[in-house]
Amino acid sequence: MNRIDRLTAILIQLQSQRIIRAQEIADRFEISLRTVYRDIRALEEAGIGYFLADGYRLPPVHFTPEEARAMLVSGKLVSQLTDASVQKYHQNALFKIKSVLKTEQQEMLNDLENRVAVLNPPNQQPDELHLEKIQQALLNCQVVEMDYFSPSSGQFTRRGIEPIGMVYYGDAWHIIAYCQLRQDYRDFRLDRMSKLDVTNQKYHLRDRLNLEQYLDRQSQMTDTVLVKVRFQSVVIRFVGQDRYRYGFVQEKEVEDGVEYWFLVSHIEHFARWLLMYGNGVTIISPPSLSDMMQKLVHELIRHYGDNND
Repeated sequence: MNRIDRLTAILIQLQSQRIIRAQEIADRFEISLRTVYRDIRALEEAGIGYFLADGYRLPPVHFTPEEARAMLVSGKLVSQLTDASVQKYHQNALFKIKSVLKTEQQEMLNDLENRVAVLNPPNQQPDELHLEKIQQALLNCQVVEMDYFSPSSGQFTRRGIEPIGMVYYGDAWHIIAYCQLRQDYRDFRLDRMSKLDVTNQKYHLRDRLNLEQYLDRQSQMTDTVLVKVRFQSVVIRFVGQDRYRYGFVQEKEVEDGVEYWFLVSHIEHFARWLLMYGNGVTIISPPSLSDMMQKLVHELIRHYGDNND
């Protein structure tokens, strides 16, 4: 990136929020703090200065071809990984962005539209995930009341929660919140929520963990086990992206296959996933995983053996 482009990008970043630290600019553009201060002085000499008046604006926004394509890809992801409330607003934003593109960029995006796809995840998101309501509650520190379905009991319970953050993992959106019913922090899947209402009741952030603190606490509390398994070449293609759902850490090629390392918090859950690969997977460690696999295999033999009698 040449200096003119960087100065323009820094100016846009300065307008994006009230306070920007010099280190944030340095990290974004991979430049030294000295270079940041020199660029800021250049902007100041141009009459802009460290602080921008509310009325100051750049000329109409122009997007590079790479930025325009990035917006198209993000739209594909939003269409599959969010709900109707977010999709509607994102679509409106894309229309506004496209309206300021050059004609050749618009034609390029239209041509690319049908050549990029995000396939539905295994657990397809329902039409209503309450994403817009949850964001409102997060911003305004409002208590959310909802019916939450528990797979273990098979029942809904009415709860009041104080949201502290949203996280997407395991093919699902989760809301991290302080549960007033359980008097502790809980991880709730949005696709298990029903009859959700954002109340007028407020809570104070200073009384709660923030999202980063919660995730740090969970990582320290989680009792994980290092698992090493070897997949034969004939089954590796079936593993695909699934390994990331089971604590995948690293891999290395070995003779006739690949050795994977996982950090696993629930051995039985992991063993049930391995069962589908049959004799195409070999357990290296720990012994407890081999014991669990034998137990599950014997259960299957007894089950199907009894059915054949």
